[in-house]
Amino acid sequence: MGQQEKAATSLAGAVSDGISASLAPVDAELARRYPGDPGTRQPVHTVYVPGDMFAAETIRSWGDQALAALDEHAPDAASLAAVLGLSDELAAPVYDRVRAKLEREPIEDLRVDFEDGYGGRGDADEDAHAVRAARLISEAYANGTAAPYMGIRMKCMEAAVRDRGIRTLDVFLTGLLEHGSLPDGLVLTLPKVTYAEQVTAMVRLLEEFEKARGLEAGRIGFEIQIETSQSILAADGTATVARMIGAAEGRATGLHYGTFDYSACLGVSAAYQASDHPAADHAKAIMQVAAAGTGVRVSDGSTNVLPVGTTEKVHDAWRLHYGLTRRALARAYYQGWDMHPGHLPTRYAAVFSFYREGFEQAAARLAAYANHAGGDVMDEPATAKALSGYLLRGIDCGALDTDEVARLTGLTRADLDGFASPRRGDLTATAK
Repeated sequence: MGQQEKAATSLAGAVSDGISASLAPVDAELARRYPGDPGTRQPVHTVYVPGDMFAAETIRSWGDQALAALDEHAPDAASLAAVLGLSDELAAPVYDRVRAKLEREPIEDLRVDFEDGYGGRGDADEDAHAVRAARLISEAYANGTAAPYMGIRMKCMEAAVRDRGIRTLDVFLTGLLEHGSLPDGLVLTLPKVTYAEQVTAMVRLLEEFEKARGLEAGRIGFEIQIETSQSILAADGTATVARMIGAAEGRATGLHYGTFDYSACLGVSAAYQASDHPAADHAKAIMQVAAAGTGVRVSDGSTNVLPVGTTEKVHDAWRLHYGLTRRALARAYYQGWDMHPGHLPTRYAAVFSFYREGFEQAAARLAAYANHAGGDVMDEPATAKALSGYLLRGIDCGALDTDEVARLTGLTRADLDGFASPRRGDLTATAK
């Protein structure tokens, strides 16, 4: 080998130092506003159950009802595949995994609803239901029957219901502490947010609760529900939702799209209110861009077409729900709402088919990247991040098994976490 050539420069070291000093505030701002993905599991859906109907057996009941719907309307893999258009290759693996999921973990995220789904109640009744919700959720986490994520949707910060919403939140959180502690899977949802100041008010409320109960500052986070035109576009034409994320001061965990309130706010006729309406696509695209890099997850909305009645009607509703869920996944909305036990089979069928049909290709590409083996696609670190994130989401929900991913990629869970994000990798290392 020949002698290595010496690299020549013209700039003094002070130039680089000066630029770094000038950009230090920007560096700090980037780190604060865009910390990246939190590295935790994101549920594939949120189930809302009215506060007066939530019971100890709710999660198991939803799973049993979903299994019964399969038994009646799609008793085997071939019949479900025919309804949803699944390939022969996917039919059995998806069907078997759906049934296993409904038996093992039918609900990934449950919100006890004290807002629209709850309706009008007297203060004594709402207090009692909030107390009961806290007790049942605490007991579920203690005995191992809880969903991975559970919490409440309170009333919004609008004047007419503000005091009632604050009281319900206080009663619920106080009840959790009286039964032990705040569970790791606790999630709170603030609905119908129109101004960033309402998010700030929620932050102040949680700060005061943490102080009152001696909790670590910032312990309690919350989701922001996007249900009004004002939450997307402010009066001056700027994106309100971006302001809301900033106003949350690091406490925002998610942005949830409210299909029907938002559509109605824009004057969309009831027959056309759906998550694939152009107005919905516009709102969610703005939510997605505003949330990118902040660690705040975006969730799609729901369909109100329920899979009930004759087999023909159930199949029609299943096809609709499956199609909307697959559409959302392709657009990187990895979470949505489910409003009925009959939606669970197609939620999981859509999610599992999405991850299983692309599994082998994603695994091969990531393995080639990790081994510097090249191939017919020139992947970069950003693509490796997306590939590993895809595989991790598949593992988390049960679409993929850790062993089969390791077999095709040659990578461990920790390796995948490291590719997905340094923060995710750090969490895995800490867990070990």
